Amino acid sequence: MFTALSQVLPKLAETKEKQPVRGNLAIAVLGLAPLTGGCLAKTALDVATAPVRVVSQGADWATTSQEESDRNRGREMRRREARVGDLQRDYEKQAERCERGRQDACREAIAIRREIDAELNEPLR
Repeated sequence: MFTALSQVLPKLAETKEKQPVRGNLAIAVLGLAPLTGGCLAKTALDVATAPVRVVSQGADWATTSQEESDRNRGREMRRREARVGDLQRDYEKQAERCERGRQDACREAIAIRREIDAELNEPLR
């Protein structure tokens, strides 16, 4: 739009008629007004629909889609499996030490086993 205006104004100024440049500018602006009508209509539509779009975006942020829920559940399951794996390795070390006669390792093995059971019995979030 600006390139069209920059091309029209010099041509209007070069006309041989003795019209003031201000008059030529007014004619150019009035001639280009219908071209901007679509822009104004689109702006009016954007302003009118903005509250609906804001509410819609807020609803999207407030709710969880099924895909997002599945992704979060999978992430939680992997985290739990990793935690239980770490606890299982610690339990096996302590159980081996317990078999060699270390009483503190037996108590630690029992505590770790309880933690494993608690982790497995806790419902997924």
